[in-house]
Amino acid sequence: MRPVPLPFQDAPESEGVFADIDSAINSVFAPVNFWANEIIFWSPGWFPMPWIVAWLLIAAIVITLYLGFIQFRGLKIATEVIRGKFSSPDDPGEIPHFQALTSAVSGTVGLGNIAGVGAAVTIGGPGATFWMVLAGLLGMATKFAECTLGVKYRTVFADGTVSGGPFKYLPVAFGKFPKFLSVGLTGLFAVAILFFGVAGGNMFQANQTYSQAVEVTGGPGESFLDNSAASIIFGLVLATIIGLVIIGGIKSIGKVTSTLVPFMGGVYVLACFIVILGNVTQVPAAIGTIVSGAFNPDALTGGFVGVVIVGLQRAAFSNEAGLGSAPIAHSAVKTRRPVSEGFVALFEPFIDTVIICTFTALTIVIADTEFWNTTREELAADSSYDYGGGVAVTSDAFESVISWFPIVLAVAVALFAVSTLITWSYYGNKAVNYLFGESKTVTTLYRIVFLFFTVAGTVLGFGEVLGFADAFLFVCGFVNLLGVYFLLPTIKREMNEYIADRKSGKLYQLGVEDKDKDIPADQI
Repeated sequence: MRPVPLPFQDAPESEGVFADIDSAINSVFAPVNFWANEIIFWSPGWFPMPWIVAWLLIAAIVITLYLGFIQFRGLKIATEVIRGKFSSPDDPGEIPHFQALTSAVSGTVGLGNIAGVGAAVTIGGPGATFWMVLAGLLGMATKFAECTLGVKYRTVFADGTVSGGPFKYLPVAFGKFPKFLSVGLTGLFAVAILFFGVAGGNMFQANQTYSQAVEVTGGPGESFLDNSAASIIFGLVLATIIGLVIIGGIKSIGKVTSTLVPFMGGVYVLACFIVILGNVTQVPAAIGTIVSGAFNPDALTGGFVGVVIVGLQRAAFSNEAGLGSAPIAHSAVKTRRPVSEGFVALFEPFIDTVIICTFTALTIVIADTEFWNTTREELAADSSYDYGGGVAVTSDAFESVISWFPIVLAVAVALFAVSTLITWSYYGNKAVNYLFGESKTVTTLYRIVFLFFTVAGTVLGFGEVLGFADAFLFVCGFVNLLGVYFLLPTIKREMNEYIADRKSGKLYQLGVEDKDKDIPADQI
């Protein structure tokens, strides 16, 4: 079984010379994309789950057990850390815990939460929601582990800027490997992050933002934006907005996402609440359908194995736990204790999968529209049935209660896309710095190239390129988690020491300025 498809809004087709460029580049990448998907998403016939998804889920289970279900035991501590109880302005780093969290969340909360979940509950049925939530809860432990390492092995430069994430801890984890293998694996990780950052984290997001703008202004063929000149202007405006944000680095990104993420998440969840409250009498039955569908799925889902795989895959693709992207943002946090950010990172899959993905699924199940039920029947009969993708299912569910929801959806898509674009610009930047060195010249050139492809994303489709980038990203999951396994003892030691210091009261000294501390900062 291939990953749950994520079709969204088809962009207006490229015209003239742009169509020729699009076609030429896609023809080159088509065979590369085919074989990349065949290898990365290969699954054995006896268990139709891609090996890379199984790798991510097995790691989540192992880490959960090894760290003693820290995602449940550590929630109170995580809340205290975010509130700043154990932080002071003197801590090394660039951004506070909350901004580090929102920066990372903005890279995962996006179009997949709308389109991907719609596809999941259509293909896998309501029961897929249960397994999606379970995988999200397990993924919290993975985020805890990788983000702790991202901070522990980071480099803090003299000017206060930070460079961290897998680029720093993977060489340590692979220290006993031959040098060529250690450097090669870390380099492969960096190339994959960079490629996806420019393509999937940039061009695709720009493309979808433009597509939604065309849709709400009349649609293809009718909108004043549906032409090459308008698409270029739109791309230039979008690139200018993004450029103004990313020029300030992670501090600027953190400030923007700390406002944007709560706002866009709040608007979307509020819309879900309106649909749910409009059908409030059906809530108990809907929850019962989700639970019963998880263990006793109907004939349309492909049986028990089918519904489990769809739900688990959706969570894995949504929260990106284990892929190694989030530790890059979390490593910029202002803290003296690396594991503190691990506790904060627990909330990332919780927000992305347990809350937003679940609310989307619950909205669809409660609305129970004729379109959703008909689509499920058609897909059961013909898996290639074109129903418009998961977004059509999600939009239809909302529209059953909120007639003007397509406008809200367009705004949500734009906000989700822009926030994802901003964060992935930073991830790609750090990959470039690892590959070519930490310098202002390298960073400036990277940002210029990144913004060029933002404009290109509104003009060109590059479908095969984006498909390859999406598959290539999951190579990061293999390399990153291999490194995390080697460093699990270090994570556990840091975690136990932190919990013990909190219990003794020593940790609270971190919440006061250095001049007022009873214990020297380097001893806490």
